[in-house]
Amino acid sequence: MTRQIRLIDVTLRDAHQCLWATRMTTGMMQEIAPRLDRAGFEAIDLVGGAVFDVMVRYLKEDPWERMRILNRWITKTPLIIHTRGQSLFTFEFFPDDIVELAAERFAANGMRYHTPYDPLNDMRNLEIPIKSAKRHGLHVVGGLVYTFSPVHTDTYFASKAKELLALGVDGIFLKDASGLLRPERIATLVPALKKVMGEVPLQIHTHCNSGLAPYVVLQAVEHGVEVVHTATSTLANGVSHSPTELVTRNLRRRGYDVGIDLGAIEEVAEQLAFIAKAEGKPIGQPQEYDEFHFHHQCAGGMVSNLAYQLETMGLKERLNEILEEAGHVRRELGYPIVVSPFAQYIITQSILNVMGRDQGKPRYETVPNEVRLYVKGGYGEIAGEIDPNLYDKITRGAEPITERPGALMAPAIKRLRDSRGPFHSDDDLLLAAFYDDKTYRELKDAGPIITDYTLGRTPLITLIKGISERQDITSFHFIQKNVPAKEKA
Repeated sequence: MTRQIRLIDVTLRDAHQCLWATRMTTGMMQEIAPRLDRAGFEAIDLVGGAVFDVMVRYLKEDPWERMRILNRWITKTPLIIHTRGQSLFTFEFFPDDIVELAAERFAANGMRYHTPYDPLNDMRNLEIPIKSAKRHGLHVVGGLVYTFSPVHTDTYFASKAKELLALGVDGIFLKDASGLLRPERIATLVPALKKVMGEVPLQIHTHCNSGLAPYVVLQAVEHGVEVVHTATSTLANGVSHSPTELVTRNLRRRGYDVGIDLGAIEEVAEQLAFIAKAEGKPIGQPQEYDEFHFHHQCAGGMVSNLAYQLETMGLKERLNEILEEAGHVRRELGYPIVVSPFAQYIITQSILNVMGRDQGKPRYETVPNEVRLYVKGGYGEIAGEIDPNLYDKITRGAEPITERPGALMAPAIKRLRDSRGPFHSDDDLLLAAFYDDKTYRELKDAGPIITDYTLGRTPLITLIKGISERQDITSFHFIQKNVPAKEKA
């Protein structure tokens, strides 16, 4: 019997986050969404990562309203809500009551599929998100974030998969945000995961940063992966995902059954190309393989964004030096996975170390509070070891934090109702939990989402020098906040 392989579409979330700095508006989705709905995907990725934040801060579109609108346009295929577990859509952790309420509102606004992950693979940080989502009837596929290091072995990942299974997930997705998976690692890692997962489906979510992803996903399927995340070709490649059309054709040529209507996808690709031309946005191009990428492990769009930030700080010529330092910082800090927010923390610390060296200061002379909190264990378990001398220097001798971070936070809902209420809905209460009053008010004052897209209009957002911002929009503000610009002579 021919083995069936299912695809998940990421065009409406991760693909434009990678290539369009997350600037796809709801109106741009109007003609695309119904075609994706009839294409035959297992699910369609819609909101999460930087999307929620950019919608609120820059597009002035209410993410909850987008969920409701897309549920009118997509009626057959489940829509995915993608979160950072206890952090939801931001860099900070939220109390358990906020996380529980968020799961309730995901379901109420039509989300049927939840893909939470924790950037450190500390599964304690997924306990509340997973159990709350399951309680409200969502299909939950937990994330296992990939990186490679001496401590991130196949045994490590298999152990983490067991912890996810114990939380009751319906599946696991292997999240490779920086495109670090190589074919030879797939050959050992996927069988190790499937050995402990059995019949529970394994998904692969990998980016094209190294140029290897289109082949890697084929090898992943050969070794047991059942579901592949892909993007429509116009918004594929680059630092995005493998093209849906290419993956479908390649899998079929290898003898797999892939129930995707490529005619519908071709129509989506044409519509996206039309929008890209009208709005002056890029389309994805294949990446060249660069071994240096595997040293610093930063997502490609983050590197582009970093180059711009360094230029504004008078450090344009120091990019490769800072990326070289980033690889060493990551090792010294116990091999945190280079995804948000730790990607931003690693890069910021690297800039501070390089700038300090220019002034004759020792490395780690200046350390952001967020890095101190990470080193203490305030975000969760650290996979590797941190040298005791470096630990003492960074934390000033503070005791390690060993409890689940969310358990240390006081409930917030009553406090929010008392201090910033009354709210029209629990959706608004959650927006108030995520954002300060100014940002919240600007969003509410913007009014309903405009669902009609008029080609040729002035773009709602002009990309900063065409930068492709793979990581969260807040990364720019985080680095600028912590690193002073170089003084001009």
